Amino acid sequence: MTANRLTLITIDLSFHAASAAAVAAVLERHGVAVEERRAPHERAFDLLAAGQGDMLCSAWLPGSHGAYLAPIEDEVEKLAALYSPYALWGVPDYVPAEAVAEIADLKKPEVSARMIKKIQGINPGAGISRFSREIVSRYRLDEDGYHFENGSLEDCVSAFEHAVARRDWTVVPLWQPQFLHWRHRIRELADPENLLRGPDQATLLIRKDALARLPPAAVDGLRALRLGNRAVAWLDHLISREGMAPDAAARQWLPSI
Repeated sequence: MTANRLTLITIDLSFHAASAAAVAAVLERHGVAVEERRAPHERAFDLLAAGQGDMLCSAWLPGSHGAYLAPIEDEVEKLAALYSPYALWGVPDYVPAEAVAEIADLKKPEVSARMIKKIQGINPGAGISRFSREIVSRYRLDEDGYHFENGSLEDCVSAFEHAVARRDWTVVPLWQPQFLHWRHRIRELADPENLLRGPDQATLLIRKDALARLPPAAVDGLRALRLGNRAVAWLDHLISREGMAPDAAARQWLPSI
């Protein structure tokens, strides 16, 4: 690969595509052509490790993706923390806070009787999926009929939005930032045992051999890139619900590009 061409590996979820589009826009401003390659969580890190891509957008560190990064940590550099994501279990805000304020409240008989018992998640490799399985086990929620299921992002989103349309009580295993937060008010449940691990840093990774090929101005532009949770949620909404192409959404957020 030449200095003016780079392969960007994007974890294959819509909000990762949103932030990757902003990364690509910065690179293209500095004359670097970007080829994007999308893959599920573990596969994305495998591709980076094998040198089949130059950058990865983005690793949630240290909690969600730290184990995936560990084998290749010496081969990459952390360029920028794009936003501060975290996993959560949430309920629609019409579910009374006095009834459901923390995860343990899901076991209350009066709450359990009303809640949808299927907790619809996304793919198995996501941090929120691993954490959710731990939560079900630690709190013995299965004894009350709850069960966590993996699926696609659309499975997760649709289950939540269909429940909201019916005003059903439901739990969504989610994260910030995500486009659902742009349209819906979702109250996070307290996690006193910290099974959801707390905030991460969404870190842009680059292989050291690729970093050496980039123009210095491009490196400086990437190091300075800060999106923030609200901007990523908005970009994700534009892409996922307004039908905007990721590059067009990124240019709307970065109008100078």
